Amino acid sequence: MPNEQKAGVLQGTLDLMVLQTLATLGPMHGYAIAARIEQVSSGAIQLNMGTLYPGLLRLEQRGFIRARWDRTETNRRARFYHIRAAGRRQLQTEKTEWTRMAAIMQAMLEGEAR
Repeated sequence: MPNEQKAGVLQGTLDLMVLQTLATLGPMHGYAIAARIEQVSSGAIQLNMGTLYPGLLRLEQRGFIRARWDRTETNRRARFYHIRAAGRRQLQTEKTEWTRMAAIMQAMLEGEAR
């Protein structure tokens, strides 16, 4: 995908994307989370580990996810991240806020078209 079509991660959306990924697919290691987000975005979002891992640490420190060491499908040791009950509640809150903001933006864009 050409560089001009790649999307940056909007401020505050990384947590939402990670929590949604873990809620949907269950425990995953960091590389798999990044790959899933890239897949769902058709390559528009490509997370580097310098962006993802601080976000995972932040979510863990806030009690939304927990991490444990396990083996990947290729038998490599990796930290697997699991969403916690608090993370599910936070996900619902963030999805509600995202939907509200998207509706506001849509109304603004429709107002510009008039």
